[in-house]
Amino acid sequence: MNSHYRVVVIGGGVVGTSVLYHLAKMGWSDVCLLERSVLTAGSSWHAAGGIHALNADPNMAALQAYTIDLLSEIEEESDQNIGLHMTGGLTMAGTPDRWEWLQSAYRVFQSIGIEDCRLVTPEEAQELCPIMSKDNLLGGMWADREGYVDTTGTVHAYAIAAKKRGASYFEHTKVEELIQTADGWKVVTDKGTITCEHVVNAAGLWAKQVGRMAGIELPVSPLKHHYLISDTIPQLEELDFEVPMTVDLEGFTYLRQDQKGVLLGIYEVDHEHWAMDGAPWDYGMELFQEQTDRIEHELICGFERYPALQDVGVKTWVNGAFTFSPDGNPLVGPVPGKPGYWCACAVMAGFLQGGGVGKSLAEWMIHGEPEADVFCMDVARYGKFAENQRYIRETTGQFYSRRFVMTYPNEQLPAGRPLKMAPAHDAMTAAGCKWGNSWDLEVPLYFAPEGFEETPTLKRSNAFDIVGEESKAIREGVGLLDITGFSRYEIGGPNAEQWLDKIMASKLPGPNRARLAPMLSPEGRLKGDLTVLNWGDGTYWIMGSYYLRAWHMRWFNDHLEDGVSVRDLGEEMCGFGLAGPKSKAVIEKLAEQDISDLPFMGCRDVDIGPLRAKVARMSVTGELGYEINVRYGDHIALRRLLLEAGADQDIRECGFNAMLSTRIEKTFGIWSAEFTQLYTAAQTGMDRWIDWDKGDFVGREAALKEKEGNGPSQLLVTLQIEDGDSDASGYEPIWNGDDRIGFVTSGAYGYTVGASLAMAMVDREFAAEGTELGVHIVGNLRKAKVIAASPYDPKGQAMRG
Repeated sequence: MNSHYRVVVIGGGVVGTSVLYHLAKMGWSDVCLLERSVLTAGSSWHAAGGIHALNADPNMAALQAYTIDLLSEIEEESDQNIGLHMTGGLTMAGTPDRWEWLQSAYRVFQSIGIEDCRLVTPEEAQELCPIMSKDNLLGGMWADREGYVDTTGTVHAYAIAAKKRGASYFEHTKVEELIQTADGWKVVTDKGTITCEHVVNAAGLWAKQVGRMAGIELPVSPLKHHYLISDTIPQLEELDFEVPMTVDLEGFTYLRQDQKGVLLGIYEVDHEHWAMDGAPWDYGMELFQEQTDRIEHELICGFERYPALQDVGVKTWVNGAFTFSPDGNPLVGPVPGKPGYWCACAVMAGFLQGGGVGKSLAEWMIHGEPEADVFCMDVARYGKFAENQRYIRETTGQFYSRRFVMTYPNEQLPAGRPLKMAPAHDAMTAAGCKWGNSWDLEVPLYFAPEGFEETPTLKRSNAFDIVGEESKAIREGVGLLDITGFSRYEIGGPNAEQWLDKIMASKLPGPNRARLAPMLSPEGRLKGDLTVLNWGDGTYWIMGSYYLRAWHMRWFNDHLEDGVSVRDLGEEMCGFGLAGPKSKAVIEKLAEQDISDLPFMGCRDVDIGPLRAKVARMSVTGELGYEINVRYGDHIALRRLLLEAGADQDIRECGFNAMLSTRIEKTFGIWSAEFTQLYTAAQTGMDRWIDWDKGDFVGREAALKEKEGNGPSQLLVTLQIEDGDSDASGYEPIWNGDDRIGFVTSGAYGYTVGASLAMAMVDREFAAEGTELGVHIVGNLRKAKVIAASPYDPKGQAMRG
């Protein structure tokens, strides 16, 4: 063991060894892995080892597909047998809602490029898995690329392949302390101290402790997980093929063959956490006693679904621990505020996702950005709020128990909520507000009559008419929207303007003006669809998506220069927005200064009644509007003042669902849908805001290369869809005949224009206005047509007043 390495990876499971391998493969061979016991100790050795390419998140699906492709390469490169069995897989549905969901999911998988799956009848499913009962089943989905691996062999294959490329790994070497230095980190072990530039926490069950060594509280917790391995099943002895991986969604079980028996795994509704502060250091190859009473319901379902189990014994019980994050996705990437410290933990499905995690982290570390959009597993998708133990317990438990439970697009889950609430939350609740969640904050969805409850559904819900009325109020009168759920960053210092000019691709606004500002990565991909406001006193604001606060602050701090300060105002500022043709009449009643000359995209300090406010004339609804920003302590008073001033204008409180409808009528994109770090400015139309004539800015070279080349292969368009009982929500496939040529980025019903609308990414040859296409929505093919952008008020006269 050397005294210095470029990178030290802590943890010898499937994720740690994958990170080690990918770093070496990409040219960083001066790297080592430290394992306090032996490779696979912890969770890897007892994992079920299942693999499949299906995932509702297209970016995660792509990383899983990469892992599956990599496995055979690793086996060949290492000359280590990994026991790869590609059996195919079945996912079964037993209720009408579940079957509808599965049909919809099938189309989403097509949309994200998974072509090797198909829907099957219960009879076809039973032919594929003869030991499965088809009782109470309505249908299923078959996928070719499913199977399982030998877990121990796979971990060793990664490690051996990494070693062949020059990397090193050391077993029985316990990390005891991490010390941050000016140049990186000191890793203190029981075998000596190593200095390094980068340290990777791939410690699995011990990720919590390894985080705390660096002063970091990671939102992770282990939970217990059961599976059993049966004795030999005579029916399997008679088959000349392996039965496929099979998931019974109603029974909370999954099954695969194990020699001539089966492995039956259970996601227990009655979940149980273990060692929330991290596993004991001497834990490694142990298991817990099975808890059959706790899993009785799921066991009964499993034995009924696979009747052959009723006639054989159980050869082995496995009750072991796996580490989960609040949403079940991994925690990967550089930790904000800790240069050189990287996470690769909470990878619940390590043998399925470990290859993609290793690839992405190595690319990130070496090249500064991963190839894929990895926000779904970025450690910066959480903030300080997620360090709370009760929050971790509730959210990880909710995810675990709902592992096979369908979640509807309009469904609000309760775990870890409510957490942060705007000051006027109680008053808004009394007014009928129904709440959603963004990061740690409760945000208004819509306002409903007393006693109203929304029904979870894939189709238009019973809140459809309520949202329509709020949209009408915005278009015809004035709507009042709580905008606490916008992020705000204050940029100051003598070099603030020069720094903003470099980090933003747009021209900067002049004094008392605001401007839309795309922010790019060096590779020319989007890092934000932001608004820059110049308050005229040398201070600027950046406004964007609330849930990206930690993610954007990491980016800002990584690019910070002398003479610049960046402050997140998310705990200090909040506000309300007015939107609609009567909004000016409301604000003029309260403004102590004359704002009649405040232009569209103008901003200035204004006294609103007795309150000091920062007011910007803009709105994402496409109407005349004002965003009024105040201190947290003024939120309640601001709401009261605006409601009183707007009483004679029939002011109506509205939520973000109405904003979604009105913004899509204007073809206004939003982050995580139309705008992601996978897309370029030219793909999304954000290049219209780039200032090509100014000096250098981050991403300029890559964006200019795209501009001067052939352009992007896909473009963002607006679709009008044949009306039905449902609207597009995202990732539905778009067809030209039998050819898939794109997918929906987001959709909603446009109440003003009276049409089901969507924004979509399509191949550029199909982007012309008038092109007729098809789109699957909730499993049904509907006609669609490319229409001109902004079907409502295309010239923008309303918002310009």
